Amino acid sequence: MKNVIITGASGGIGKEMALYFAQNGWNVLATMLCLSDATELQNQKNIHCYVLDVTCSKSIAAAKEQILQDFKTIDVVVNNAGVGYRSFVELSEDSKIENIVAVNYLGVVKMCRSFIPVFRAQQSGCFINITSIAGLVNLPLGSFYHSTKHAVESFSECMAYELASFNISVSTVQFGNTPSDFQKNVTKSERSSLDCYNHLMDKISAVVENKTKKNKDLKPQIIKKIGAIATHPPKNFKRYTIGFDANFLNIVRSNIGYRLFGRLIKRCVFK
Repeated sequence: MKNVIITGASGGIGKEMALYFAQNGWNVLATMLCLSDATELQNQKNIHCYVLDVTCSKSIAAAKEQILQDFKTIDVVVNNAGVGYRSFVELSEDSKIENIVAVNYLGVVKMCRSFIPVFRAQQSGCFINITSIAGLVNLPLGSFYHSTKHAVESFSECMAYELASFNISVSTVQFGNTPSDFQKNVTKSERSSLDCYNHLMDKISAVVENKTKKNKDLKPQIIKKIGAIATHPPKNFKRYTIGFDANFLNIVRSNIGYRLFGRLIKRCVFK
């Protein structure tokens, strides 16, 4: 059986991804901040739960040591852990900026840095880094979330060059809003004395909520595609864009340029 590590597996897409892999014959090494969050996974066949905080190198090292005692090889690492922060730059808070950078970007960096030696010794391995359509286009109130996802895209592509000679695959996966615990847990800036700020926050939140409700069939597509990537990793770096929203925005942004794309977004949001 092949072995896959999934970060942020206690809920949302991470949890359902863990169940999917386990049901399809993989050993799943599901990592999370607290094992008490893993009650639904702990009794599942082929799922093994570990405490791992992607923001802490010591936590990653401790989990890695335990995992390698339990399993001789690691075939795939899915960097899924992530948080959201919807805020105006003016109203942003240091602690929340630092947290989203620590989880969404540096967490991926630290996980990859830790497991590259394992893959290199094996002469095989696959990193699948979950980004978002936010890693390809820029939308209102996404200054911090989008920038971390863009960073993961650039990091992944650069890293792929370094690892090519060791038969280590690197891929990123982007998709739009999908029904999960993620949107429920997105942190937002406080209400402002500026009416235009409050109106824009309400507008964006409503758009995201409506799109999330409509994308009922997106989550199974995402999980199935990640399973396919893990089963047959590409030899060269590859981006996978999943779902109508993500593909539409990516194609439009690529073809009309940032100026016209900006006008389009303003027309949709500020009307």
